Parts: sequence; structure tokens; C-alpha cells
Amino acid sequence: MRASRLLALTATALLAIPLAGCSIGDGGGGAAEEGAASATAAGFPVVIDHALGQTTVPEKPVRVATVAWANHEVPLALGIVPVGMSKATWGDDDGDGVLPWVEDKLDELGAETPVLFDETDGIDFEAVAATAPDVILAAYSGLTQEEYDTLTKIAPVVAYPEVAWGTSVQQMIDLNARALGRQSEGEQLITDIDADVQSALDTHPKMRDTKFLFSYIDAADLSKIGFYTAHDTRPGFLAELGLPLPEVVTEESAKTDGFYAEISAEQADRLADVDVLVTYGDPSGDLVKRLQADPLLSQIPAVKAGHVAVLPDATPLAASANPSPLSIGWGIDHYFDALAAGI
Repeated sequence: MRASRLLALTATALLAIPLAGCSIGDGGGGAAEEGAASATAAGFPVVIDHALGQTTVPEKPVRVATVAWANHEVPLALGIVPVGMSKATWGDDDGDGVLPWVEDKLDELGAETPVLFDETDGIDFEAVAATAPDVILAAYSGLTQEEYDTLTKIAPVVAYPEVAWGTSVQQMIDLNARALGRQSEGEQLITDIDADVQSALDTHPKMRDTKFLFSYIDAADLSKIGFYTAHDTRPGFLAELGLPLPEVVTEESAKTDGFYAEISAEQADRLADVDVLVTYGDPSGDLVKRLQADPLLSQIPAVKAGHVAVLPDATPLAASANPSPLSIGWGIDHYFDALAAGI
């Protein structure tokens, strides 16, 4: 889309602000007019450096939009209802485009569901522009430079700090909270989440010495083994807790900034130190038996011993394996139960 059209859309959306509902508020998302009264709050402008440039948020944002996975959970956790956020297309249990922990928070805040951006085919720039945001949060994302440049024609954009899709929960909260002028609240949120995680981990002490390999296995093609690198939040989350990474993850992560890697099944011996293979599928199915019957994959000690944790595909539990500010409080105990069951 040309920049001129985006700017025209933004201008049109600004005229429609009274029809768009509320955005910022404490404990429930107050009216936009109430948020505007504090728009010149101390601490602004805020300048944030990230992988795609430097963003200046000139004044306390009233209307907050988010794109990509889970960024909306930061303002929601801080009592701010976004005017628009990405639609959940994986892990959604009831087909409304909102994950259960987000539904719970919206209910707690007494808020309606914000505008949902369908990102199945990429960022919906027109939909984002139509919400007339003051800031766009994308600290956890894989925005390209072109996408970022286009979004900046709508509002200041907070992109990921270093590696695409490699932002930790703590970094996501820190960057997004700073853009909202809520740095201290963000720090407290991080502290609270860390306490929840450590408490859950304490109930499964064996996990602390376990090497989990987060994989994606195509049951129709067992000639390859796909897995997530240390740049991805799934293994990265556990590594931050002090859990060891399998050698293959460490080795492949050193070769790329990508969040995913693949090796041939003929290299199955590289997974000799994996304690538990984690994958997605039907826990009641025959995936483990099929792996054990494969002449190459059956050589993996974890597979041979049946140390495989199968997360139910496309469910909220599976989605919570990609940890986020609200999903942790919602399901960290169940998630760690599922991982520990594979030991």
C-alpha cells in the first residue's frame, strides 16, 4: 500500500475516534478522553532502540494497537485495553480469535474484545490504520524492515530488540511497557511472573537437569527432524531458567539467527544427549510408536525409551508452550506437568 493511502486511512480513522471505544485506563480501560488528559505525563518522550531502528513515542499514548503474537498481553496485564490486536489463529479453543487467558483478562477489566487483526496473510495495514493508534507494539514479532517502515507511517512502532521472534517474555514486557510509560509497572509484572514460574518449576525438580528438544515432527515424512533453536522462546524460556540445552540446539543456534532448524534423520545420533523429545500432536495417537518403529529415529535414546512429551496440537496448552505475559499465570503448572510427564 502506498504511504499516501495509509495516511489517508489514518486521517479518516482519526475522525472516527469517538466511535472506536476506549483504550487506556487503570483496572478497566477508561474512556479515551480520560486518557488524553494525562497525555503529557512526565517521562515522555520515550526513545526505544530496536533491531529495525529507533522509535520515539512523543507523549503518553491513549490509543494502543498491537500486532504479532501476544504483544497485546502487556497492555492488558497493565490494565490497558488495546484498540486493536492480532487475531489468534492457533490454539484458540472456541473460534473467537482470542486465547482463553486473554478472554479472562478482558472479562476482568470489563472490556469488549478489541478489533482483531487477521494476520494470516501478513500484517493488515488498513485494519491497523483504521484503529488510529498512537503507538503500535510489536516487541515480539518477526516484522520485516518493509513492514516496519509501512507501520511507522501510521504511528510509532516498537519492534523486536535483536532477533526476529527471539524476544523473551521479559524483553517483551520491558519494551512494550516503556512505550506505554509504565516501566515500573512492567518491572513489577516481570517480578510476579518470575515468581510464578519458579514456583511451578519447584514442583518438578527433575526438570532442572533435563534437556528438552522442542521439535516439529511431520508424521508423513520422518526423513527430517525439525526443532526450535535457542533463539525461539520455547527452548529459550527454559534456558533462561537454567535448564540445559541439547548439543544440537546449541550447535545449530550458533549458525543462524533463525528460530527453527532441520537436520536429516540420518543425523539422529546428534540427539544422543536429548532427555525428552517435545512435539505437537495427538497424545492418544500412535506417534511415539511410529517413531520407535522408524529405523533411524528409533536410535535416539529418548525415543527408544519413550521419553516423548506430546502437546495436544492447536490447543491452548500447546499455545502456552510459547510463553507470554498472561499465558504463564493461566497455565504454567499444566505446561510443566506435560513436560515432566515425558521424563
